[in-house]
Amino acid sequence: MADAPDVVFGEVLFDRFPDGREVLGGAPFNVAWNLHQLGEPVLFVGGLGNDAAGARVREAMREVGLAEDALFTHPQAPTGAVQVTVEAGEPAYHILPDQAYDDLPAAVDPAVPARIPLLYHGTLALRSGNREQLAALRRRCERRFVDANLREPWYDPQDVRDLLRGADVVKLNADELATLFPDTPAAERADHCLQACDIQSALIVTLGADGAEIHPRAGQPVSARAPVVEGMQDAVGAGDAFASVAILGLRRGWGWEGTLHRALEFAARVCTLQGATTTDPGFYRSAVAAWT
Repeated sequence: MADAPDVVFGEVLFDRFPDGREVLGGAPFNVAWNLHQLGEPVLFVGGLGNDAAGARVREAMREVGLAEDALFTHPQAPTGAVQVTVEAGEPAYHILPDQAYDDLPAAVDPAVPARIPLLYHGTLALRSGNREQLAALRRRCERRFVDANLREPWYDPQDVRDLLRGADVVKLNADELATLFPDTPAAERADHCLQACDIQSALIVTLGADGAEIHPRAGQPVSARAPVVEGMQDAVGAGDAFASVAILGLRRGWGWEGTLHRALEFAARVCTLQGATTTDPGFYRSAVAAWT
């Protein structure tokens, strides 16, 4: 019997760049795409508009064989869109309200398995609803990975801390950690977050070009610098790439140190793309070959 798929819940949208290009994205969708292309069974749960953009999402998923069984087509709201600007190599996002991914049915789609080995979600798709849907998925999951991906102005710090509570793994960048725990000294924030949010396995803190740290609930933290990126395009999707490989590490028992280095390497590879993903299977095959 095939393994039950991981479930990725959240937004799918198009990143619109200043040069007029539109690239398929959304942090959860990027993670689902990466996991699928890297060989992990995955099911994406999200919402599309009944529009040309939604049809393009489905077409892209069919092209790479990513299951579209748990997609909801909203009768009125549009497929998500974000205006991306890149300043000093770092992406900034203008996120539109009232998108199709904001309003999913409360009932779990029949395509979602009764047992979910790992559930991934962020916070953006929970900005105005979808809490019943998430609660139902959480009741089915064995492990939960939360990547906060805070986007101004669409979050409340206390609400985010509540969403992190009890997760197996939480991923934050250093700015997000400071936003959630502004009154805690910087050197103590990771340990405080682990305890305050009752994180079961580990807190991952990404540091941009300085790499990342993993703070296990039990054991010593591990850290590493990011590799030098040759052929840098942009950092869009780098954090999602890191999260994807962190999930693989959990599923495949790589250990924290091995997971950290592989996640940083894959994030660096994604920085050579314009946007977060590619339809080129060779891009993902070369990453897997490097790990084996």
